Amino acid sequence: MPRFLTLTDVAEELQISMAQTRALVRSGELPAIQIGGRGQWRVEQVKLDEYIADLYVQQAAKTEARKASVSQTEGA
Repeated sequence: MPRFLTLTDVAEELQISMAQTRALVRSGELPAIQIGGRGQWRVEQVKLDEYIADLYVQQAAKTEARKASVSQTEGA
């Protein structure tokens, strides 16, 4: 597996559009580096793996918050 991925590779791996991939990079949500004078963006595989892991953590927190909200509503 290569160390660096193109934005096309990232889009395919996440199964999202190129526009969504570019938006993630532009916002800084997904760390990337620009190589050379032609603006070739690359995402390090490790950074993509960290991004995905963070999304799982965020989703778990949202799920727990919903469960707590439902429990409070039922107990009221």
